[in-house]
Amino acid sequence: MTHPVSLPPPATTGGKVAVVSPSWCAPAHFPAIHEQALGRLRNLGLEPVEYPTTRRQGTPQERAEDLMAAFEDPDVSAVIATVGGDDQVTVLRYLDADRMTAAPKRFLGYSDNTHLANYLWDHGIGSVYGGSTQVHLGPGPAVDPMHLASLRAALFGGTHEVRVVPRTFDAGLGWDTPEALTRPAPDAPAEPWTWSGPEVRVSGRTWGGCLESVAETLQVGRWMMPGESYAGAVLLLEPSEERPDPEVCFRILRALGERGILGGASALLWGRPPVGDREHTPSPEQASARRGEYREAVLRAVADYAPEAVVVMDVDFGHTSPQVVLPYGGEVTVDGAARRITADFG
Repeated sequence: MTHPVSLPPPATTGGKVAVVSPSWCAPAHFPAIHEQALGRLRNLGLEPVEYPTTRRQGTPQERAEDLMAAFEDPDVSAVIATVGGDDQVTVLRYLDADRMTAAPKRFLGYSDNTHLANYLWDHGIGSVYGGSTQVHLGPGPAVDPMHLASLRAALFGGTHEVRVVPRTFDAGLGWDTPEALTRPAPDAPAEPWTWSGPEVRVSGRTWGGCLESVAETLQVGRWMMPGESYAGAVLLLEPSEERPDPEVCFRILRALGERGILGGASALLWGRPPVGDREHTPSPEQASARRGEYREAVLRAVADYAPEAVVVMDVDFGHTSPQVVLPYGGEVTVDGAARRITADFG
């Protein structure tokens, strides 16, 4: 990769972690989930610090100011988003790159937070793709152990081997119900990963995120680097809970191919796509068939633009639960021969 990116130092036990809402402000609507999440951060040995817009839907400028304040605070060693949303791209124009890069922090978030992760990546700062206080820390009787293991590595440093989860679900219990605090969400058996491409071992720094956010970044243009900046990257791409049609996913991948990003990648990790919601839970057969349509769309694009890339599909990151967090700009190793994925959080 020609563009230098590095992960900021890990958090320290007993240190402070900034909890921010740079997109939608879920804690304003579901405070009980938020409070339970804060308690679980404390159980990890971190002291959460909130900002004016953590529990209030701020303007894009106000949210940008909270982000910059969190990065500038010398006592804060990590920053985690409460949840995603749909307008974070409007926050970026108010960020002062000098304030963000003077004292880089590990930022954790996914979905709409792809925009901030990409902005930091453009300025040489790696982050973490995944983690959400409202989605993965707050709900249920406990934090899922597979999520927790990768979250610990992401926060405090270390190497984490990504493994196939035994069971999965697309949507948890409604946050407005008391059961969301105490009961696990109903799940189903998880299909294994699907591997494609050469049986070789490759390592590279990661880039990508939520597919729809990546598409918006491509459309806006000013937050993109030249195509060669992504050469050798391990691409992390995954569709959101809005469940875009597989053909739409193919066209976004095609756009990445035409830009030279897909073809320059050493590997592609495709996140397990959501195929249901709280109102409609497909049968295992229906879910498998739909995910198969996504896999076909991915492989069609790869065949055109990146036939030499190692491809792993239905990896458990992004909009799926349990969610494994991965470096964004940190190094991931994808071993096509041994069928292993390893993430290095420094």
